[in-house]
Amino acid sequence: MIAAQHLHEKLHQDVLADPVQPLLKVKGLSKLYGPEKGCQDVSFELYPGEVLGIVGESGSGKSTLLSLLSGRCLPDSGVIDYRTTQDHWLDLYSASEAERRTLLRTEWGFVEQNPRDGLRMAVSAGANIGERLMAQGVRNYQQLRAAGLDWLNQVEIDPARIDDLPRTFSGGMQQRLQIARNLVSGPRLVFMDEPTGGLDVSVQARLLDLMRGLVRELDLAVVIVTHDLAVARLLADRLMVMRRSRVVETGLTDQILDDPQHPYSQLLVSSVLQP
Repeated sequence: MIAAQHLHEKLHQDVLADPVQPLLKVKGLSKLYGPEKGCQDVSFELYPGEVLGIVGESGSGKSTLLSLLSGRCLPDSGVIDYRTTQDHWLDLYSASEAERRTLLRTEWGFVEQNPRDGLRMAVSAGANIGERLMAQGVRNYQQLRAAGLDWLNQVEIDPARIDDLPRTFSGGMQQRLQIARNLVSGPRLVFMDEPTGGLDVSVQARLLDLMRGLVRELDLAVVIVTHDLAVARLLADRLMVMRRSRVVETGLTDQILDDPQHPYSQLLVSSVLQP
């Protein structure tokens, strides 16, 4: 069993003992920058171990919603409750900015579309991975280095490159390093913003296979934004389809992709399937 699994179980065994309870409850979330620009009246619940995909064309509101869900920006209206322990909920927007930042460094993760935005490019690969463990109080150098070596191996980067700077890595390697940086601390919830964007097809395939394995192995809850329905089908258990700032359809991934009900969902799926 990999190191992060031990940490994940140690930190959250009491919380995950009752998987019937949601991890995140979102009610009436709205933020508009202009007419139909942003997101409006979004409500859903996310459960431990569930992967929720948010799909839609560019400008539909996906990225705005992800920023709201992760606490990176504040809504015009709406509430997010996060279950911190078995019987305690945190009102995300009533928490301080420092508390939200701490969540993103410890119990949550955020995988950026451009890995340069999610890595510290001036420090080594090992230091990038160890930083989140240090935020949880780990100070032992050997423990930090062992975690770095373990996770480089998990994301298929040669552990001998632990002291190399991320700028010497390829784009695909940088994205895998960013994933290791986020998962090393055993997070409960990870946000992903177009994690395969900008990568060539063969690199995408390897990255997706890696991500799918880690998500299942660590029993992560994930919210992933993507315009790529193939990525959504491979990773997501459930989909929300967005158009012009609103969720127009939600349901199981295969159900929506194989039998979409909303006219926009039908158009989205058919445009992808056309030769």
